[in-house]
Amino acid sequence: MKNRMRTLALTLTLGLGFVGLAAAQTTGSTSKYESNDTYSSDEILTKGHQFFGKTTRGLAEAVEYVFQNQGQPSAYIVGEEGSGAIVGGLRYGEGTIYYKNGAQKHIYWQGPSIGFDFGGNGSRTLTLVYNSQSPEDLYSRFAGVEGSAYLVGGLGVNFQRKDEIVMAPIRTGLGARLGANIGYLKYSKHPTWNPF
Repeated sequence: MKNRMRTLALTLTLGLGFVGLAAAQTTGSTSKYESNDTYSSDEILTKGHQFFGKTTRGLAEAVEYVFQNQGQPSAYIVGEEGSGAIVGGLRYGEGTIYYKNGAQKHIYWQGPSIGFDFGGNGSRTLTLVYNSQSPEDLYSRFAGVEGSAYLVGGLGVNFQRKDEIVMAPIRTGLGARLGANIGYLKYSKHPTWNPF
């Protein structure tokens, strides 16, 4: 049952990710940086395994999917978030962004969503960041489409875009949630309760 729900979650979120991908993808890799300025899939998987623990199979599939569609990221964010929805929803999170040059900074995100979406979940999040040179690039709103199928546990990925910067959050969560929504996340230097 647990494997079936995990497969359902990955299928639903990857399928809905294609809608977000249409807005986020140009052709092949969107990264405009040299490979020594970006992270390889092995580096991201190593960090993901350290951060997420034993969700290795689903994580590898999600990372492979994002790399096939977007290429190598220029940064990544690891953090935690909580969200809930009854048609309209809210999401709040915080984490640390890491760049290949060694720069890192604490970052917060929050945002509203609307759609056929019910329930709540808490997630650990690994977000792959494309075409960003510093956290200052990210302090804005990033639109995206998301599908969720969490029942006790699950894993999901979606794409968000603002100009040439693409964000690909990979989430593993606990809770009870099912649905699909559209919305945005606003990334900021400081925490705030205002999702708008």
